[in-house]
Order: sequence, then C-alpha cells, then structure tokens
Amino acid sequence: MSRIPRLTVYQTIRQVPLVPVFYHPDADVCDGVLDACYRAGVRAFEFTNRGDFAHERFAELSKRCARDYPDMVLGAGTLLDAPTAALYLQLGADFIVGPNFNEEIARLCNRRKVAYLPGCATLTEIATAHEWGVEVVKIFPGDVVGPNFVKSLSGPMPFASAMVTGGVEPTQESLARWFKAGVVAVGMGSQLFPKDVLANRTFDKIETTVRDVVRIIAEL
Repeated sequence: MSRIPRLTVYQTIRQVPLVPVFYHPDADVCDGVLDACYRAGVRAFEFTNRGDFAHERFAELSKRCARDYPDMVLGAGTLLDAPTAALYLQLGADFIVGPNFNEEIARLCNRRKVAYLPGCATLTEIATAHEWGVEVVKIFPGDVVGPNFVKSLSGPMPFASAMVTGGVEPTQESLARWFKAGVVAVGMGSQLFPKDVLANRTFDKIETTVRDVVRIIAEL
C-alpha cells in the first residue's frame, strides 16, 4: 500500500521539483543511487518498470524508503496497463507514471487515492487526463514537443500543471528554458546516471550532479 497521501505527493514534487527516473537490475546499484539522490535533496524518485524482475528491485527500494527515508516519495514508472500498476501499488508505490494516458490506470489510481502522472503530448490528451482526475500530467516526449508546447498551455489551459520528461539536461540553460515555459517539475534519467558512473559505482558523482540540479532549480 502507498505510504504517502496523494496530496502530499504533489506537494513534495512541487517543493523539490526534480524527479530522477531510474532503473537498474543490480540491487546494490539501486541502493547506491537512491542514497545519493536523497543526500542531494531529492524527495521524489521514479523507478521504472523496464527490466525483468523490476518489481523485485522496486519492492526492495520501497522497504528501504519506509525504513530509512520515510519522507521520500517513491513512484513506479513506465506502466502501460492497470494490472501492472496494481502490482506496484501493492509493493508500496506512492505514485504511478506512464508514457501515455490509460483510463484503466486512472480508474485504479482514483480508487486507491494514488497520484497518476500519465504521459501526454497533445491538448486533447491533457484535457482527457484532467477529466479523469489527473492533477499533474507528464509532458512526454519532452525533446519532441519542446518548451514552447508547455508555454502554449497557459493560454487555453492556465490551470494545467505539467512535469516534463525527456529533453531535459542538467544545465542552467536547459532547466531555465523549461521552468520559464511553465513546468512544475522535471524528470531526468540518463543525464543524471551515466553508464560509466554506474559501472564504477561512483555514487558521489551522482550526488554532486543531482545536488547541482536541485540548486539550479531552487535559484530559478
């Protein structure tokens, strides 16, 4: 069951608007990355369903958060169907993320009072998500639609809240472009976790990078 209420999840993401997006098959690497991100100030973390037995790694992280980082909001990402989302909810997911909008996942999350952040790339998709109770949509793929798409939402949908994933770099220029366009948060994956850093398990480098991003966003 989710540990953290839905409204608290949204507030947490807004307070520290960086959501690392991560998957790795090695449990020790997952622990190291989670530790580094927490030390750097992150309070919302998305573990993606992208490999065999990913749910087992997620379950371990969920238990670690409950024990060591009770204020860390842990979400499950890359979820395409309601049965898989239900599995992750049973393992303690505090929020659910998908690359697309799915009505059955929205219904499931509403029933369980869990935050759902579906991927949207058109005004119609965003409007549909709103009708199903979605509070924050994930603009995806961000590198395709671009910051101007987010900026354009302020006209017809000034009430829309968007987090972008894809096309975000850990630089002042990139982050400024997105936040000035109007996003409430950014999701970042490989830019925070280079393959060589993970292979060498130099988690201090991850902590430094994430800390810099958190600082830049706070300044913006």
